[in-house]
Amino acid sequence: MKNLQNTPAIIVEAKSIGHPINFKWNKKKTEHFLDPAEGNDEIENALIHINHKASIGLTAALLEWVYWRYTGYSKMHNDVQKRIEALWCSIENIENTKPLLFDTNFDIPASGNIDGPLWITLMNVRMADVMYRKGSYFLQSELIGLILLTRHITPRKKVFDKWFNRTITALKREYPCQYTNDSLDETDEAVYDSSNEPVICRDFFFDAEFKCTKEASEKALADFVENIDSKSNPFLDISRKAS
Repeated sequence: MKNLQNTPAIIVEAKSIGHPINFKWNKKKTEHFLDPAEGNDEIENALIHINHKASIGLTAALLEWVYWRYTGYSKMHNDVQKRIEALWCSIENIENTKPLLFDTNFDIPASGNIDGPLWITLMNVRMADVMYRKGSYFLQSELIGLILLTRHITPRKKVFDKWFNRTITALKREYPCQYTNDSLDETDEAVYDSSNEPVICRDFFFDAEFKCTKEASEKALADFVENIDSKSNPFLDISRKAS
């Protein structure tokens, strides 16, 4: 599809295209990225300051980092692409998308440094999608494992760090969270409605020249969605949109 034909410059700079898959992967890594233990307070404290649509935009951007890292290495390339498209569509209108179901029976073994990280990535994305759909006030914490994994598989980690730090700073400024976690607890079943939050677009994450305004973001996101072949994406349900 047109939207993902050109690799973002920052991902090229990070040497993620065609670089050997030579990072360490084992059971301990699997457990760490699927359910990060304590010790990630800095990331968690940054994430709680961004709103829900920004969190899903960041999820889509991180999934694209993984997408390019595994281009040429995995047969799941097309499936990952469809999930990226669906995440962006859900930011425009969640009603036009379907849940990002993945390995619902928990059958796929997360082993090897190709299938393992991909399985963990898609499971993390699935959980972020679940939390977004249910309006959970704890959506942001679901991104920690995905952030850590994306950094782990990126060849030039300092480049990823530069991108992430710059991105999270901009997100906190442009897309601040509308509530605080101080008064919440893990048993809170309250539902947050993010439908009135401003949209965010792919350009925010990957185009250094993009000027973030409400109008520019809406147009860029609409253009992205317009370029999607919705009939070939099983996670989309936008047939009722006006033609």
